[in-house]
Amino acid sequence: MRNHQQLINRTNHAIPENSGLISRYKHPVITAEHIPINWRYDLNAKSNPFGLERIGVNAAFNAGAIKWNDKYTLVVRVEGSDRKSYFAFADSPDGINRFEFREKPLLLPQLNDPDINVYDMRLIAHEDGFIYGIFCTERKNPDAPLGDTSSAIANAGIIRSEDLKNWERLPDLITGSNQQRNVTLHPEFVQGKYAIYTRPQDGFIETGLGGGIGLGFIEDMNHPEIIDETIINPKAYHTIYELKNGLGPSPIKTQEGWLHLAHGVRNTASGLRYVLYLFMTDLMDISKVIYQPGGYFMAPNDKEIIGDVGNVLFSNGWITDSDGTIYMYYASSDTRTHVATTTVNILVDYCKNTPADRYSTNESVKNILNLIERNEIQY
Repeated sequence: MRNHQQLINRTNHAIPENSGLISRYKHPVITAEHIPINWRYDLNAKSNPFGLERIGVNAAFNAGAIKWNDKYTLVVRVEGSDRKSYFAFADSPDGINRFEFREKPLLLPQLNDPDINVYDMRLIAHEDGFIYGIFCTERKNPDAPLGDTSSAIANAGIIRSEDLKNWERLPDLITGSNQQRNVTLHPEFVQGKYAIYTRPQDGFIETGLGGGIGLGFIEDMNHPEIIDETIINPKAYHTIYELKNGLGPSPIKTQEGWLHLAHGVRNTASGLRYVLYLFMTDLMDISKVIYQPGGYFMAPNDKEIIGDVGNVLFSNGWITDSDGTIYMYYASSDTRTHVATTTVNILVDYCKNTPADRYSTNESVKNILNLIERNEIQY
């Protein structure tokens, strides 16, 4: 318990990147070791004479985020040693240090068809006054061949609350797609409707004809059905989002447009590589991408690249303070949760003034030559 308290009270230190875009921090903000002792150990000496851990934790990652009652609150995906993930809330006074879990993990309200596994919740404070938690719910594929115990169907589960304590379960998202992942809600009404970002896909892993980040509209969250999905940010050959891409947290509203954080996936000789990238959409027409820098915004560094599922950065939570500071909560290699800080102004400048991907080597070189030329003229 003494070691656990020292871990929680450990002070973090900023490590600014040479790019000027972000500051990473020396330590992860949440790890499996942050999970409370009494969630893992039987503290009764009679029933646990050897002091053994009874319920193991494999990882703590992919956290949704919200500023609530002057605290920085994460809803963390905690994965047990039994491979089941669950949600647990952790609060920090400053968004960087002393994240401490609440008394108990969240026991999700269930539908008639119970969840088998749940993960990657986005927290969205919507204009309608509710806080929505949208997460991936996984169930066994009922059409799987006999003996197939791994095929699954993923969809978006939805809960909502007014206090981050009491949660109402709504029906799962209804779309025309076979499966859904990485679903999140736009924080404002669009022409009186709920706008929702999706990632339609044919299979549990394979996107197939899914095509990228989608956008659809819902009339009533008590009946969350999307009739038409439009792909607003497609995957593309020989890019960081060649294999698939999905939105992270809900977008941030700026004077220049809506700021989006997404992940892109490509295949490599050593497996899938997940990186983070940014784009912006129009303030009035959220389906219109107005800026998208080429390449990734963040990729795993030499410490983040190793973990349960290596070479992965993933984010589904960020918080913007009133002074424009952004706290980006991201997970590395499906193992632990980190924070990186930046500002709205920096990210908007990055999006507006970084060349877009023109999809060929020669076009990339032209971007470099244009920059060299501009620097020669200026200096």
